[in-house]
Amino acid sequence: MVVDIKAEDLELSLLALFAGWAMADRVQRRLAADGFGELRINDGVVIQHVVAGPLSITALAERMGITQQAASKAVADLEARGLVERRRSTEDARTRHLHLTGRGRDAVRAARTVRAELDAELAAEFGAGRIAETRELLAGILTRFDAGDAIRRRRVRPPI
Repeated sequence: MVVDIKAEDLELSLLALFAGWAMADRVQRRLAADGFGELRINDGVVIQHVVAGPLSITALAERMGITQQAASKAVADLEARGLVERRRSTEDARTRHLHLTGRGRDAVRAARTVRAELDAELAAEFGAGRIAETRELLAGILTRFDAGDAIRRRRVRPPI
């Protein structure tokens, strides 16, 4: 059975979630068209930590609240796709730190550019004021639900 429901009938939580998914999908499609087809939406969960500066697998696991084994698996996948690499620490030769590769840095720049373009398109279509108000509202909702700290500390990830 198909339920006929309109977007405007959805609760705000679902509207925000689905709008985010739709925009993320548009970003992914544009990145793929720009030669970054290997990128996945969930890559950002790891990359957000590495882009802030080199860190060890142990530190990554702690920041993400996951086991070292899970962090190692995620990093191995990103390594296989040429987005991150491990380099010996300058302070401790036994430790390897994660770094973005040139391809990883290019991917981050491309994603930021595509998201900015999408923001500009939405502002042109719906009005810059409405987009600014929407951004302010959504930021306020994040603060209301104590998500601001997760954003500041780069600990944003989908709920389990």
